Amino acid sequence: MRLAALLLALLTAAAQAATPITVSAAASLKDALTEIQKVYAKAQPDVVVTYNFAGSGALQQQIENGAPVDVFISAAPKQMDALEKRELLLAGTRRNLLTNTLVLIAPKNSTVIQGFADLTKADVRHIALGDPRSVPAGTYAAETLVALKLSAAVESKLVRMLDVRQVLTSVETGDAQAGFVYRTEALLSEKIRVAATAAAEQHAPIIYPIAVIKDTKHPDAARAFVAFLSSEAAKTVFAKFGFGMAP
Repeated sequence: MRLAALLLALLTAAAQAATPITVSAAASLKDALTEIQKVYAKAQPDVVVTYNFAGSGALQQQIENGAPVDVFISAAPKQMDALEKRELLLAGTRRNLLTNTLVLIAPKNSTVIQGFADLTKADVRHIALGDPRSVPAGTYAAETLVALKLSAAVESKLVRMLDVRQVLTSVETGDAQAGFVYRTEALLSEKIRVAATAAAEQHAPIIYPIAVIKDTKHPDAARAFVAFLSSEAAKTVFAKFGFGMAP
């Protein structure tokens, strides 16, 4: 009994000694970062990483409202720019981390959508995309529709959602006949297929910036985690999930 109590006390002490950091990250990063979390735990067992995944705009608002966040990764520069303008980032920690590609998806067994032009078909009633006001993938999708001169024709069909995961689920279930997501999302599902890929010139560059938040209580641990995300170990995981590394 004494030995068990001693072991429990040691484990409790170790847990209490660990440095906790909270990473708020775009929903599209969930699978890659969850796997990296396991790798990082082995490399840095004295640091406990907790994630908060949501649309980049929602995460930006949380940070602006004082949410305890150590590191922020958004799916577009816009949200990071807003925090930087308000001087909420730790100076010198912001950089570009990842890149991605925007694709149009459809249910795997559907033949209605073969390209962007098919979005105007009568059979296509719902097109899912992230809300452009707060979800970068939705902003890129809206820009692509404008570039393709399809915005007016499909406006009544657009269903705006909170993040790309909701868009993916909507197409998987058939609630939407098509949807705009990142290529990394499309790779996660066997229930959908990629019908078309947006050309780079049809939308703003898809860049994921990262930074340490100024009010972090653990700046050293936060900086170390940011640095780890550019390590070879992290790059391997990001590549596995379809992300590119930003130059």
